[in-house]
Amino acid sequence: MNIGILGLGLIGGSLGFDLRSQGHHILGVSRRESTCQKAVALGCADAASVDLSLLAAAEVVFICTPLALIVPQFTQLIPYLSPTTVVTDVGSAKAQIVEAISPLWDNFIGGHPMAGTADSGIEAAQRDLFVNKPYVLTPLSTTPTTAITIVEEIVRSLGANIYHCQPEQHDRAVSWISHLPVMVSSSLIAACLSETDPEVLQLAQKLASSGFRDTSRVGGGNPELGIMMARYNRQALLRSLHQYRHNLDELTNLIEQENWAVLESKLKSTQQARPNFVE
Repeated sequence: MNIGILGLGLIGGSLGFDLRSQGHHILGVSRRESTCQKAVALGCADAASVDLSLLAAAEVVFICTPLALIVPQFTQLIPYLSPTTVVTDVGSAKAQIVEAISPLWDNFIGGHPMAGTADSGIEAAQRDLFVNKPYVLTPLSTTPTTAITIVEEIVRSLGANIYHCQPEQHDRAVSWISHLPVMVSSSLIAACLSETDPEVLQLAQKLASSGFRDTSRVGGGNPELGIMMARYNRQALLRSLHQYRHNLDELTNLIEQENWAVLESKLKSTQQARPNFVE
């Protein structure tokens, strides 16, 4: 197939690697000419341009731009598309995107690959990024079955695990396991930096090991992505943050009261629950 990728960063570049290796003809579009040249040189695309008209030949288009650009870029793309072209996106928030694009394009289906790294840009693209990773699709009742089937087949060929849900369900779920952790992790780093004794802070930095590395990783990631999560999934994220603060208050009270028995019970409960989220 002729597959278009609008946005040649980590996700777009990685999609290009895998789909091109399967024999698809990949057409890439980026805002920067230098990125287009790198995409072709690396093998992420057969052809790449800053001109949206390149995607006129695409049968399927993946919009892989930052969240804030998905809708504006799509509206600019519309004049170049055939009515039969299937369009999907990879944004980490779905309700606002689906609500905006679905009335404009019948063959649109929202998508979100739950894969990535702390790095960004075309240089961070890698092969097999999506293997065994969740890939969420958020079709509406009005989404054509043919469009759903086409996107499913492409996603399945990436080795990803497909999940279907409503856009609003997606946003609530990812607020817990993706967007909240970014804010919590950022707060952890900020809290550590509030240490007033420079010697103690320096010692803490030297002693930090795997536990701190794991819990601080997403808070030390791309700030632009964190802002987009908060902006486009605001209500669900606020709900999660308020509940998280409530749980922190409970733990604080137990420690202040030296209620070790109840604290142990809570820690045992979370120990038992973790495998349900992370195998």
